[in-house]
Amino acid sequence: STLPCDVLTHADLRLRRCSIKMQEEPRYLKRRVIPGSVDVHPTECALVVHYQVEATLLGDYGDPMLGEQKDCQKVIRVRGLGEGSDVGTLAQQIVAKCSNLVHPAKLPEIEQLLYYLQNRRDTARSAAAKRKPPKAKDPFEENEISERAAIDDIEDYCELLYEKVEDKVRGTALILQLSRNPDNLEELSQNEVMLGALARVLREDWSRSLELATNIAYIFFCFSSFSDFQGILQQHKVGATCMAIAESEVKKYEKLRGDVAKRKRKVDEDKKNDDARKEFEKRKKQLVVIGRKQDQFFRVAFYLLLNIAEDTRVEMKMVNKQIVPMLISLLDRDNIELLILVVSFLKKLSIFVENKDAMAKLSVVEKMARIVPCEHDVLLHVSVRFLLNLSFDPQLRETMVKAGLLPKLVSLLTNEQVLVFVLCLLYHISMDDRCKSMFSYTDCIPLVMKLILECPEEKVELEIIALGINLAANKRNAELMCDKGGHRLLMRRALKTRDSLLLKMLRVVSQHEGPTRNLFVPYVSDLAGIVRSAADEELVVECLGILGNLSLPELDFESLVTEFDLVPFINGKLTPGASEDDLVLEVVILVGTMARDESCAALLAKSGIIQNLIILLNSKQEDDEVVLQIVYVFYQMVFHKETRDVIVKCTRNATQVIVVIPCKIKVYVSLQKLQLTSLISCMIRTLK
Repeated sequence: STLPCDVLTHADLRLRRCSIKMQEEPRYLKRRVIPGSVDVHPTECALVVHYQVEATLLGDYGDPMLGEQKDCQKVIRVRGLGEGSDVGTLAQQIVAKCSNLVHPAKLPEIEQLLYYLQNRRDTARSAAAKRKPPKAKDPFEENEISERAAIDDIEDYCELLYEKVEDKVRGTALILQLSRNPDNLEELSQNEVMLGALARVLREDWSRSLELATNIAYIFFCFSSFSDFQGILQQHKVGATCMAIAESEVKKYEKLRGDVAKRKRKVDEDKKNDDARKEFEKRKKQLVVIGRKQDQFFRVAFYLLLNIAEDTRVEMKMVNKQIVPMLISLLDRDNIELLILVVSFLKKLSIFVENKDAMAKLSVVEKMARIVPCEHDVLLHVSVRFLLNLSFDPQLRETMVKAGLLPKLVSLLTNEQVLVFVLCLLYHISMDDRCKSMFSYTDCIPLVMKLILECPEEKVELEIIALGINLAANKRNAELMCDKGGHRLLMRRALKTRDSLLLKMLRVVSQHEGPTRNLFVPYVSDLAGIVRSAADEELVVECLGILGNLSLPELDFESLVTEFDLVPFINGKLTPGASEDDLVLEVVILVGTMARDESCAALLAKSGIIQNLIILLNSKQEDDEVVLQIVYVFYQMVFHKETRDVIVKCTRNATQVIVVIPCKIKVYVSLQKLQLTSLISCMIRTLK
């Protein structure tokens, strides 16, 4: 058969360009198909037909000018082949449909191959069921066709875009096969006619077939995976078209779901109404079918949008077109792959405050509470990271607790894949004082203690110990940490590894009055030894903090000061400029605690500490906390007669020095002003 030159295929056009060098220009193309052998597919239930295509260019007088042969094959999938299938009828159908490739004389051979496939299919299926778990279904399998696409026939596929919807679906499916091979993208990107036709069909015919829209979106998605080709999508406004389609489909689904819910209520009210029940079942099945098709399109479309959102300007345009509400509405879907994509997109958008606020108004935390926890590792991982982004907002942290996420997150502490992110998320929640007490009603305290005590590293990992420090600020949590020998194990590890952050957590525990504070008494000598010998200033600060919190009457501070010769250490640290402010403050607090013991207070007063404190007071007038603690030391010392006399002897006019203190510091507008006023008043009354 002959074809006019204006319908030549891509391969034929290449032949034509090659023949331009000849004097006579070709006018016709002669094509001939030469059937070959038929074999069974090695792995699938299908037949493989081998054939040759011979193309010859003819001149004006029918003389052959240039010819080319190409070996091809066609895969014929036999989907309905089973144990009870009529092989003879099936073979006749194959020969009838593929008469140009399979000669009728090969009918017996086709029957034999089908018999072989029938037996192989049964044995292979039973063997595979024993060897391999069931493979997850590819959501795009339904859109694939058995016909194999060739890059040389791209012009034929483009012509199908101008035919009926069924032909457009077939044409886009073939182009999609080519697009999924990255090696073809460069050549396809140069075909402006094809790209323009695809964009036009997507824009005009998407409502006629969602399968057609999915194929075209998938083609453009293949281009969006590479930054070099993303300009093609912007040129044809593919992103805007996909968003318009997605918005329309979301509204369509919501409307249908509302109708189904309405019919369900009607059925519940009148259970004997069979017509209403049948209509409800019909609408419900329709909703499931539409939802499945939409999920396929949404996966491709939003993945495409996620790729081109690398450009923040494009992302801003998406936000202005209300992509956030569309994504959040999709959190109600059950398709795991779609949920992974949607949550990933929301996580990317949530780094901007405006997007985060928009998500909060749309109850995103409540919707995420339905997803977390889940059995799918990837979805769980991206969901926890998304919640971590949201947890920087105090109001959203409170919403997470109200939505019941706290016990769910605690249960994930045993999941090593998301452990770090869960720890950070719980740390953010534990920053709120109102939420700290709620941890005691979960398994969080035992799990955190286990992570601390079983940590293989010498220093406990930062995320674990940070959460432990926050939790220890609550008295009930601190008691749970110390329960069943927990305090002893923590102290043993802290003293062995000299972990400053672990000691910080123990220091927070020691702030609570009650039985937990008494547990530190056996370790005061170890702590004092670290204070005198450790070179790490952070370690010394934490040990001083623990000792300063132990305001216990049964604790003999005089013996402790004498045994470890702490007086020179204290005087040295109180010298202005000798140490960091944090260390100086902890030393002053420790002196105030020691001053409660009359014998220790006398020892300190005779060592010249009072003079050093007055000098320090003059140099630290701007530091409210240091001033408050120095006044507290004086407050404790004036209660003892011996130290009171030392204070009077150390100053020309003790009353004048104490009264002048508030005049040397800034005006206080916080609680410290009230504390200072009370302390100074008590000191003046005692001295008088």
